[in-house]
Amino acid sequence: MPDGNGERIILVGAGRMGAALAAGWLKGARGLSPDRLLIIDPDPSDSAKDLIRRYDLKSAPALGPRMAADVGMVVLAMKPQQFEVAATPLAKALPPGAAVLSILAGVSLRQLQDALGSRPLVRAMPNTAAAIGKGISVAIANEAGLTVRKQAEALLKPGGPVEWVTDERQMSAVTALSGSGPAYVFLMCEALAGAGFAEGLPRPLAEKLARATVAGAGAMLAESKETPQALRMAVTSPGGTTQAALDVMMGEGGLPDLMRHAVSAAERRARQLGGGSGGRGGR
Repeated sequence: MPDGNGERIILVGAGRMGAALAAGWLKGARGLSPDRLLIIDPDPSDSAKDLIRRYDLKSAPALGPRMAADVGMVVLAMKPQQFEVAATPLAKALPPGAAVLSILAGVSLRQLQDALGSRPLVRAMPNTAAAIGKGISVAIANEAGLTVRKQAEALLKPGGPVEWVTDERQMSAVTALSGSGPAYVFLMCEALAGAGFAEGLPRPLAEKLARATVAGAGAMLAESKETPQALRMAVTSPGGTTQAALDVMMGEGGLPDLMRHAVSAAERRARQLGGGSGGRGGR
């Protein structure tokens, strides 16, 4: 957690993701001091309310200039559709040069600058697994924001590893792959359970087996140094049951083709929503 010079971090939007990040900042002996965090949200989530009570955090429904006088970093974590309404009072309250880290899906650096003025800006795309510290974020900074990259990275790391890009157009592909990706995995688990049920398993057992199988395979991916292909081949015996299933899934129009089409459609939609600039690629 960056020490700064005693400057505060202001979290604007205390929904599930914002509250999860804040919890990560406050954890441990070397965590952020609670008196350095201010939460701004007219309707904080239940998890944020618990956090406010546990750490006796300061909170307010809106940000005023006095509150922002000693801000080091503002983290925008409200719903993306709330940004336009929140931007004007934020721009008035923030002192010149105050840095902004945005985790708003699809709001581009240009949109942030147009709304909040010239200042250090970092745009990041986490995914939902960041709520349990198992996600991954991809970030990009404007020219001024290069100086606050380390601080932004320290704020994102409680949610998982952080990768950086230099071309904002890539954020549409990031949105399509890792931003929306958890939904693809959840759908696969849902489909796997449905297939087990169709083969005669009781639905509760099929769902339990599917959930444990996806979670276990994910844990192996996280812990193993082997490639996904090598892990797949290690559990596939020639002529066995797994091979019979993979012959179907990897055939023409199968999972690899379907996934390419799905991610391409999501990336294309992200570009459309952002006016072709990798901007408003909402999930």
